[in-house]
Amino acid sequence: MYLRAVHAENSIKALLEFIKENPLGVLTTAISSSSYPFLQSSHIPWVLDTYSDDPDVPVKGRLRGHMARQNPHSKALMEACAASSTGKLQQDVMILFTAQHHHYVTPKFYTETKPATGKVVPTWNYAAAQVYGKATIYYDSAAAETSSYLQQQIHDLSEMCETSMMGHTGQEGKPGPWKVADAPERYIDIMTKNIIGIEVSIESIGGKFKMSQEMGNGDRQGIIEGFDNLNSDVGTHISELVKERGEMKDAPKDKS
Repeated sequence: MYLRAVHAENSIKALLEFIKENPLGVLTTAISSSSYPFLQSSHIPWVLDTYSDDPDVPVKGRLRGHMARQNPHSKALMEACAASSTGKLQQDVMILFTAQHHHYVTPKFYTETKPATGKVVPTWNYAAAQVYGKATIYYDSAAAETSSYLQQQIHDLSEMCETSMMGHTGQEGKPGPWKVADAPERYIDIMTKNIIGIEVSIESIGGKFKMSQEMGNGDRQGIIEGFDNLNSDVGTHISELVKERGEMKDAPKDKS
């Protein structure tokens, strides 16, 4: 990921929070195989377990996910692990997380530079985080370790999505969350045997909020107003982020 200094988010804590808020990440692997494509990507919702936001700590945390066993990506992962007689993938993996809201930026929003010089071009505002690490694959359906991992993963992911995303807390008049135990046990057993677990240790993390911080105050104000005038949820969100990130950029630097 190209991390231009003006856009880069240097706080590991902030990046880990970003992942929690945007848990659907794209897992990408590069695995040599005679049967499957070298490069493969899959969208996976992840559970984040945080260890440390200290940049000097080698492993910042772990991401836990799962995929359908019949997915060709899963088959390539299982093939690679079987060849090495271990559940660990030798190659690094990458996971890309992107914020829900992103948008094209028209040059018409640059109310200072466009009328003065015309030297403006379109761009795109977005936020993203990228993780690199090592993956452990839980694919032996007969192993107790695989069963334990998948049971915990399914429970934690369902609970996270039901409560933090759906608001199903069972409090203040809100409905209670759906629970894995609500489904027939035999059905869950069958479904679990049709997935594999993926656990990624976070060894490197980077990210950006590309929200027009490179523009001057006049143009930035035009962008804020332009997005606000779209009268859409996305426009309002981007407008607020451009304002927030602009203020962060312009804030006096602490020299203590």
